[in-house]
Amino acid sequence: MNWTPAQLPDLAGKTYAITGGNSGLGLQAAKILTSKGARVIITSRSEAKAEAALSSIRAHSPGADVDFVSLDLADADSIAACAKALEDACPELDAIINNAGVMQPPLTRTAEGFELQMATNHLGHFRLNAKLLPQLERQSGRIAVVASIAHKYGAIDFDDLMSEKSYDATRRYAQSKLANLMYAFELQRRLKARGSSVACIACHPGYSATNLQTAGVGMQGGSTLLRLMYKVTNVVIAQSAEHGAYPLALAAADPTAQAGAYYGPTGLGQMRGSVGLSFVADNAKDEDVARRLWEVTEDLVGPFFAD
Repeated sequence: MNWTPAQLPDLAGKTYAITGGNSGLGLQAAKILTSKGARVIITSRSEAKAEAALSSIRAHSPGADVDFVSLDLADADSIAACAKALEDACPELDAIINNAGVMQPPLTRTAEGFELQMATNHLGHFRLNAKLLPQLERQSGRIAVVASIAHKYGAIDFDDLMSEKSYDATRRYAQSKLANLMYAFELQRRLKARGSSVACIACHPGYSATNLQTAGVGMQGGSTLLRLMYKVTNVVIAQSAEHGAYPLALAAADPTAQAGAYYGPTGLGQMRGSVGLSFVADNAKDEDVARRLWEVTEDLVGPFFAD
């Protein structure tokens, strides 16, 4: 397939929201979409970082229509406030890119007692997407879920989903990214069954050099060994954040992207290379587990569909 942003059409009149758009993949995706004429709203926990990102996007695409909304995906009140702000700013939304995430931090719990990686990467986006669904349906829009090659190593631990018995940062990260991919597939099945005009499309960035590899392990108590390892692998193996953002733009905005598909780099173990339909491990194809994960998620944070 070898997809590149050059294949995107003119996106004037389209509006996209990107979680975690202040740096890395989210920032690069925003640059791609605004360069095609789209309006983009990024989210960030930090106003200062968001403002710096907006300046960078405008420098890349002079006259870009871009703004930001505050969001902490680990905080239910912040998610509700973000959804309201997005509804006010763009009653009709063409796509939401579920990009923000945290990777391999020391054991951290949210105010609700959820383990931080599962709360941010999966539960937070589940909540936000549910609130934005009416805006997306007005535009026959998309939910682009950013998963990871790490899903191959994940397992949904229903007996200890929130790490109350044990915690391994890497294993729990893999669980959260498997949850992303299984959720994307299950959401598409449910949207289709309801006759919804919204499509869910999954994607992954391969191994891209961003601050994701350093932010989590950089927290107090984070792994020194992982920190040192990423300093090397981000230089030797990783591709650029710009190339890592290609699948995000494809999933969100290319008219030919398939509902229920999974796009990403297809070379070197899916870590880099040409972008196309990517490998899905068998553990992500288990529809019974996906259905159970959906039900458990609704038990934790509430129903996805309003009726």
